[in-house]
Amino acid sequence: MFRGVANLSLDAKGRMAIPARYRERLRESCAGRMIVTIDQDGCLLIYPLPEWERIEQALMNQPNMDPRVRRLQRQLVGHAHDVEMDGHGRILVPAALREYAGIEKQAVLVGQGRKFELWDEVRWNEERDAWRAEDEHGDPAAALESLSL
Repeated sequence: MFRGVANLSLDAKGRMAIPARYRERLRESCAGRMIVTIDQDGCLLIYPLPEWERIEQALMNQPNMDPRVRRLQRQLVGHAHDVEMDGHGRILVPAALREYAGIEKQAVLVGQGRKFELWDEVRWNEERDAWRAEDEHGDPAAALESLSL
């Protein structure tokens, strides 16, 4: 499981170093091969290849006569790019995906269990602050009621 938040910098070529605490797990689980795609929230999703293949298969098995399914297939599968960690633990984030997420130099990698989210740092901070403000006015405990902690 991937968890935690890491602030990262992308180099001039669009490469980012995967934090050292995740590298060995990624080498073991997917030989450093991952998929990067877009997310509807404006960030990028990074999946280890075996996890992506499971999701892709489930998504492509959905009836694509439903316009919502087609839209999701176009977004996730249509924008998916194969990436591979190099010997220095870096991946190249494709330019089109960096542009979609507004990532230029500073980024935030957020562990989300079986995948990562990659955010532009400024946008992450804005979204995080907005979520906090929503929680102050809502009932954050309601979302946790179904969990057994």
